[in-house]
Amino acid sequence: MATRAHPVDSDVSPATDGGDLQIKSTSPRYKVGVPPKQNMFHDFMYTFKETFFHDDPLRHFKDQPKSKQFMLGLQSVFPVFDWGRSYNLKKFRGDLIAGLTIASLCIPQDIGYAKLANLDPKYGLYSSFVPPLVYACMGSSRDIAIGPVAVVSLLLGTLLRAEIDPNTNPDEYLRLAFTATFFAGVTEAALGFFRLGFLIDFLSHAAVVGFMGGAAITIALQQLKGFLGIKQFTKKTDIIAVLDSVFSSARHGVRTLPLLS
Repeated sequence: MATRAHPVDSDVSPATDGGDLQIKSTSPRYKVGVPPKQNMFHDFMYTFKETFFHDDPLRHFKDQPKSKQFMLGLQSVFPVFDWGRSYNLKKFRGDLIAGLTIASLCIPQDIGYAKLANLDPKYGLYSSFVPPLVYACMGSSRDIAIGPVAVVSLLLGTLLRAEIDPNTNPDEYLRLAFTATFFAGVTEAALGFFRLGFLIDFLSHAAVVGFMGGAAITIALQQLKGFLGIKQFTKKTDIIAVLDSVFSSARHGVRTLPLLS
């Protein structure tokens, strides 16, 4: 007499072999462990570390003697102590030619940048000499030119002129320019210390190109004052105000260009 087997679990399905006997067919079971409890603080610290210190800047200091750590720290702040040991006369000749070439271009250029910022030309020369000297000791790139740029000079001159007239109060204007430059340097140093350079990735290429194109047009229009010999020129930098000042001066007697006279 055949016996009937009953499944004991809900996942056991009966199957017959053609007779009355039922054969149990079981499917494999996989036990899944309970996920660990999530800690919000640990998740935040992990994300913070991966964002700002993904390359672990202190990895070279681990398991090193104190003297070695001091030398590594000095080289990280002043890379000249690292690459200076391999510097030779051949590299010096190349740097000398490059320095003379850049100096011949930067001297007149930086004098013009000082004019954009409504400052004396000597400050343009200072800015073309001091920053490269500092970067030579504290910088890490061999192929870079350090110095003022037209956009920053134009922005500085525009913002400061809105507060103080450089013609009536030049000393106060100069102190305000030094103050603005100092805090701009502190802000840039803080961005570098906290490794926030990744923020530039959020600026689209179109925004950067548009900003640079607008700055180039503004700088070119500002040169119309000297090019056309206009005495009464607007202090504003927008295109409409500048063109209005140019056409107004043309209606009041600007006939020849000083460049051609």
